[in-house]
Amino acid sequence: MAPKLVHVDGFDAVVKALDEHKGSSVVFVLFCGSRTARGVSWCPDCVTAEPIIHESFKKCPDDHVLIHCTVGERNFWKDKACIFRTDARFKLNAVPTLMRWGKPQRLEETQCTDPGLVDMLFEDE
Repeated sequence: MAPKLVHVDGFDAVVKALDEHKGSSVVFVLFCGSRTARGVSWCPDCVTAEPIIHESFKKCPDDHVLIHCTVGERNFWKDKACIFRTDARFKLNAVPTLMRWGKPQRLEETQCTDPGLVDMLFEDE
């Protein structure tokens, strides 16, 4: 077996996925910009961070879950009223953001491109 990776698009989908994995021992959430027609995120930091985060996550125990959520198109994300920015559960300031759900640990923007920091977040008990 391997740790579980779940891909979701949008606010309602991430809330549902978090609810579905409530009983999992450790849940992480990665928020990134949606993919363009070319198949890559509009967010350059997300393009760099995603493979680093996914590779590091492979080393996690089987009971770990990573929910990879896309936050929408660039204009939706940039709106200060964006629900990902305003909802008290997330309070996102930047994408990419990698967080351990229910704990204060969080990496934002270029921190997500540092393999050492990403490994540390996944290993931190």
